[in-house]
Amino acid sequence: MSRWQPNARGRLRQAALELYGENGFDQTTVAQIAERAGLTERTFYRHFTDKREVVFSGEVQRVLVSALADAPVSMTPIEAVTAALDAAGAVLDERRDMTRRRQAVIAANPRLQQQEQIKYATLAADLAEALRGRGVEPSSAGLAADAGVAVFRTAFERWIDEAEERDFGRLVRDTLEELAAVISG
Repeated sequence: MSRWQPNARGRLRQAALELYGENGFDQTTVAQIAERAGLTERTFYRHFTDKREVVFSGEVQRVLVSALADAPVSMTPIEAVTAALDAAGAVLDERRDMTRRRQAVIAANPRLQQQEQIKYATLAADLAEALRGRGVEPSSAGLAADAGVAVFRTAFERWIDEAEERDFGRLVRDTLEELAAVISG
């Protein structure tokens, strides 16, 4: 094993997703992940607290909340949420294949599916908090955050489909138009 190679975190994530796909999440050990990545278990634990964190690192959630908080104050709550979704889309579009593998791992494991639902609830709470920080009234902040998560989930489910070629931002805009049509009747 080489003493140092760049992108240990990325290599660990890649190795983990490959092994989760091959062997299943529960059957894969940290030792196997580290070995596949050409690293040590100690290095794994420097980057991730456990095997689940490889799947749920929270990077996209941090981008969403940060972009929402940084959106121009002149934007309406839903415009600010849309700007945050666009920022997250730019991150997701760079790693579509990896994200598709990640979703296949989640789909194959009920405990990971449950964890994903918790992450969505946490995301809605974090977005609502960011909106309240922008001066949005609490119930309106919660409503806009919940709508944003619903749009994210719908666009995301379409985006990971193997036949889908549109970028995430386009899917967000299409989903928002669909939501507006549902609301207006």
